[in-house]
Amino acid sequence: MIRKYLTSATLGGLAAAATLFAAENPMVGGAPMDADKNIVQNAMNSKDHTTLVAAVKAAGLVDTLESKGPFTVFAPTNEAFDKLPSGTVDTLVKPENKKKLSGILTYHVLAGKMTAEALMDKIKAGGGKAMLKTVNGESLTAKMDGDAVELTDKKGGTSKVTTADVMQSNGVIHVVDTVLMP
Repeated sequence: MIRKYLTSATLGGLAAAATLFAAENPMVGGAPMDADKNIVQNAMNSKDHTTLVAAVKAAGLVDTLESKGPFTVFAPTNEAFDKLPSGTVDTLVKPENKKKLSGILTYHVLAGKMTAEALMDKIKAGGGKAMLKTVNGESLTAKMDGDAVELTDKKGGTSKVTTADVMQSNGVIHVVDTVLMP
């Protein structure tokens, strides 16, 4: 009887440890995210972020997002980019649109590391809204929509954080479901 109880307790402990490990190292785009890798290295492993990686390369932002940081990145998925009007991504990745693409991508980046808990605390402290200054100099508005953090861009478009706190060696990624526009 005692042995059976210990076995159940051990299995419960292992399940809790596995849950904790998964929370620290979530799968994104079918790949484990390694907190010892930087933002670009992890994004390159995610099947859900191939468009974002191509855009970061086209905008010349790889070196920046591989640097020490820290950064908070709201990372749109491929599906988020697919919501844009047809041909938008193809047009943006052309060399002549590098500045515009860089402006859009840096609108998804905050200087510093802001976890979901810190973001929610900031929203609460702001009476339900928080203004976030992005690396491109413009602001995003963050608020809660149920249990999810919702971001509103300059044009009134909204994007929800679908996976929060993907820790990186140089910051944190929050996966979002819509591209934000400055």
